[in-house]
Amino acid sequence: MKRTYPALLSAILFLAAPIVGAPVPVSEHAVNDLPATETARPLNSSAMAAAVEAAKGDALLEALLTELSRSYTHLKMAQVQAPYYIEYRVNDVDDYNAEAAFGALVLSQRVHVRILRVVVRIGDYKQDSYFSQGVGETNILPLDNDPIALRHQIWTATDEAYKSAGEAFAEKQAALKQFSAEPNAVDDFAKEPPVIALDPVVTLKVDQKEWKKTLEDVTELYKQYPDVQSSTASARFTGVNEYFVNSEGTVTRDGHATYSVQFNSAAQAPDGMRVTRNPAWMVAREEELPSRDALLSDAKKTLETVVALRNAPIVEEEYRGPVLFAPDAADDVVASLIGQNVVGRKPQLGKPNRTTGSFASSYKTRVLPNFLSVVDDPTLKEFQGKSTVGSYDVDSEGVKAQRVTVIDKGTLTNYLVGRQPIRDFSASNGHGRAAPGVFPAPGLGVLVVKSSEPQSAATLRQRALQIVADQGLPYAYRVDTLGPGNTPRLLYRVYAKDGHEELVRGAVFSELDVRAMRSDLIAAGDDPLVSNRSGGAPTTIISPSLLFGELEVKRADTSKDKLPEYPAPPLVASRSGQQDKGSD
Repeated sequence: MKRTYPALLSAILFLAAPIVGAPVPVSEHAVNDLPATETARPLNSSAMAAAVEAAKGDALLEALLTELSRSYTHLKMAQVQAPYYIEYRVNDVDDYNAEAAFGALVLSQRVHVRILRVVVRIGDYKQDSYFSQGVGETNILPLDNDPIALRHQIWTATDEAYKSAGEAFAEKQAALKQFSAEPNAVDDFAKEPPVIALDPVVTLKVDQKEWKKTLEDVTELYKQYPDVQSSTASARFTGVNEYFVNSEGTVTRDGHATYSVQFNSAAQAPDGMRVTRNPAWMVAREEELPSRDALLSDAKKTLETVVALRNAPIVEEEYRGPVLFAPDAADDVVASLIGQNVVGRKPQLGKPNRTTGSFASSYKTRVLPNFLSVVDDPTLKEFQGKSTVGSYDVDSEGVKAQRVTVIDKGTLTNYLVGRQPIRDFSASNGHGRAAPGVFPAPGLGVLVVKSSEPQSAATLRQRALQIVADQGLPYAYRVDTLGPGNTPRLLYRVYAKDGHEELVRGAVFSELDVRAMRSDLIAAGDDPLVSNRSGGAPTTIISPSLLFGELEVKRADTSKDKLPEYPAPPLVASRSGQQDKGSD
């Protein structure tokens, strides 16, 4: 895992800011606690009876179901259709975040918040109001379990969502008149059978004092490396219990936790180029995190690598030849070039495409070598003893998780889809995923790359060296880790003559794209690595080493920053009354 866990707290505060304390206009035609009349539309009795029974003992679920039934039965405004579908999703988030820099704590905070998202759909499954402002309303729920307080917040959000749905439906009808009617139009929403699945509630337990001390100790190591300009470390532990109910009779509660630690360090080379490292660990079980001693050891190695990068030669020549990606780097390549393109997103209104992205027109065509297959399996809780944060039982749209083979022997055979159908994919395959308070979209769970011809890392390395020897090149390239934009961060020249390696900096890959994945990828390893990744919805990428027969490596087209104009402060505090002289 390479990326910092997203600023969940900032997102929560952003969501809360326009809501908390703001007046919420409520229609006089909104839901009322009145007896059902002849116009009332009761929910499916058998499905809801099972749902209510399943929710007993959980105050939040009971409040959600009570308001769901009341809203679906009575919600009707003049000149606006009654809803055909309503859903409530609540993310109960317990988040702890701490950060240290240069041996001192700079942040420590714990936040508990409940985020409600309401969707009201009018129309029908073929064509409905899920458009523009009709995609849902977000609100913050009380943390205690007062049923009246909970139900009032749910009520106000439902009323706003219904009114927005009415406006959106009219807007959508007008927009559709600009386009010719499609002969084989795709439905707006996929009907799914009700699901009842209640997992135990996840409780986040964190030794805050111990972790604050560990972060301070890890970042204080910079004092042993005078050339290092920055040293920070962070820990983010999050427990999320996701509640979901809808008018089809689905009731789910899915709890999961993520534990993330990251160390960041940076320096400048003598020519001003900045070099950075940011190793990170992300797991679903706290006991899998490195111990304090292991973190200190890894931090030392990272700082030593930063110093080595600072003094490494810069790539000046243009190279075209074999490049071997270690699993850590291969995971990034797979995430960006495969993971982003196998999700089936519905195109904009009026667009005839099946989906979007680089694989939009690649259905049933070859996108990888025939020795590779790719599966997304969110039911996979662990892989070779390592936990997977991308696993889940039920997705954010109330559909059971499913194992999907997206690429079979090099050929794209499926897309990952949620309840918004695309051409040739009329039903969800359990991959509708969402961040708290945000509308769901097709997303990855646990994406696994498999090779039918796996080779050892030593064999791949020797194969790369044989290619350069046959071509008369002095060396091949091996990349350990990547940075943003698949830019090499730890890149080594591997010399054909004696096999020794040389660390270099300032390089970029040219044409590392989906075409290269299809045509230039010649072998894969037997060393798959679990890479847990943060995001709105956590994901897991598992890939072995990848060997490209030909890639271009050239100097990065970046300007170098200026070096500091004066020395850094001394690494040892000066005596009282004496003036700091700075470092030489």
